[in-house]
Amino acid sequence: QVQLGESGGGSVQAGGSLRLSCAASGLTAGSRCMGWFRQAPGKEREGVATIGNTRTTTYTNSVKGRFTISLDNAKNTLYLQMNSLKPEDTAMYYCAARVVDGICSGSLSTSFYNSWGQGTQVTVSS
Repeated sequence: QVQLGESGGGSVQAGGSLRLSCAASGLTAGSRCMGWFRQAPGKEREGVATIGNTRTTTYTNSVKGRFTISLDNAKNTLYLQMNSLKPEDTAMYYCAARVVDGICSGSLSTSFYNSWGQGTQVTVSS
């Protein structure tokens, strides 16, 4: 059974940085596709960044050049380094995963993933 647990959220001023972590269990290195999503109050959950099992990464346009997704297979931990944070980045951030057979390049669609963490809050003040 896949279990995901996020950490690293907090409150920062605009221009600051945070690194989110997602500890994963129940996944093997070659079979997982993972991603970060966020949901602001009153808005739908949206894809932020994904990483496939070939290390292919995808980012939503609003975070390109500011956020970096990475995966440490030895620690079974997914990261999201967030730099140059903006107030519009304020949201609950969720880690997601899907076990796959074969190559997976990732997806920014919420419907692609079937395992989710509980989320960690990120608040950016101006």
